[in-house]
Amino acid sequence: MIRSSALRTLSSTAIRACRVPVLTQLGRGMRFFTSEADDSLEYDLVVVGGGPAGLSAAIRAKQLDSNLSVCVLEKGSEIGAHILSGNVFQPTALDELMPDWRQENPAWAQTPVTHDDFVYFPTAKYAIKSPFLPSAMSNHGNFIISLGDICRWLGEKAEDSGVEIYPGFAVSEDPVIDDKGRMVAVKIRDQGVAKDGHHKSNYEPGVKIYGRQIILAEGARGSLSLEVANRYNLSAGRCPPKFSLGVKEVWKVDPEVSRPGHVTHTVGFPMDYMTYGGGFIYHMKDNLVHLGFVTGLGYTNTNRSPYMELQKYKTHEMLRGLLDGGKCVGYGARVINCGGYQALPSVAFPGGMLVGDAAGFLNVLKIKGTHTAMKTGMLAAEAAVADINDGAQPGHVSSKYEHAVKDSWVHRELYVILISSWRGTRAGLGPDSSSVVPNHDRSGSWSKDDAARTRTQAKCKEVAYPKPDGS
Repeated sequence: MIRSSALRTLSSTAIRACRVPVLTQLGRGMRFFTSEADDSLEYDLVVVGGGPAGLSAAIRAKQLDSNLSVCVLEKGSEIGAHILSGNVFQPTALDELMPDWRQENPAWAQTPVTHDDFVYFPTAKYAIKSPFLPSAMSNHGNFIISLGDICRWLGEKAEDSGVEIYPGFAVSEDPVIDDKGRMVAVKIRDQGVAKDGHHKSNYEPGVKIYGRQIILAEGARGSLSLEVANRYNLSAGRCPPKFSLGVKEVWKVDPEVSRPGHVTHTVGFPMDYMTYGGGFIYHMKDNLVHLGFVTGLGYTNTNRSPYMELQKYKTHEMLRGLLDGGKCVGYGARVINCGGYQALPSVAFPGGMLVGDAAGFLNVLKIKGTHTAMKTGMLAAEAAVADINDGAQPGHVSSKYEHAVKDSWVHRELYVILISSWRGTRAGLGPDSSSVVPNHDRSGSWSKDDAARTRTQAKCKEVAYPKPDGS
């Protein structure tokens, strides 16, 4: 892939060598311009974030118009470096983006789902397997994957199509705004700044990257996406966003208990019925198991620890039998945007669009967001290309994207979850219905954010946790 040094070379050495304004035209997109006062680059389409949403957007844009200049800015040292997900991948969007992808038999797609279980843990000793699986949770035709692997694969496809990928460059949380209040560029964070703010000897000012359209694909709680949402009041009239924290481990287990293709989702222990959460166990090839626990951050007891909830989860008899004699070979955590339909913001703003988890397109009932992220990235690219070819100026609000999302299967999926979660709450479906969908009131909506639900220390009981197993 294009190395980060390429951007440094272009944005410092080449730019500093220019002492007069320069414009270079490549295709229809002006790719590089500078003056002494403003070091910058310009593209037709700028994508912030090299995850599945951003890469799908970049690929789709190039499919529609190979002459457009498209770049992807990724804060990780390489594509996939900041991706963490024990992922059961639904290929719906990929089938639309690359209909022939199966003919390649990519390495990431070697573990199709062969078995699905939905299990209730009433206590640490017992497990009750559901005799039926809700159709929305069926994983027939899906794959157990490493999301980082598929992102690296998508990155190669994007680069092959002419997309310029710049890893190792985080953008500033402050958007570049023109005199009409429109977002027209992003700014790479300054390099060589000490903790106290002074410039070190290796200081390099951040380069501005201009785009006729800018797609924000930062994932959940991206700093720039949050600033843009606040600046343009994109969540007006919507429920506050809801978040969860997923803590994951990868284990190498005894071959006798390895069942590649098996998927298990659990509710119940160790979570109480007032807190959203649940566990997952995904068996991959090579005796690897991805397991984790998701805790909704709207919990009331301030002593609750999402990390320790995973440790407690692993004390269940079913998990102990699986992990006995095994070894943890990887771990991590990530924020999940799980507000769903009620919390979706406006996804188009002056100069750009929100896609994937940056907007909150996760399907909570399916516990999946990669397919919706990819699809919204594709829809954003289609709208951006159409707007650019129609002569739209930088800072344009893409109504095409708003309409495309509302007409898509993504919107229909999330709306179905809204109805089913409301009915589940109304019907009081068992003691752990709140483990399946985030907590909300009887109207199917909420007015408080997660933090407002958490009680003070004085009002909370201690939570008994086991000693971590060292993993």
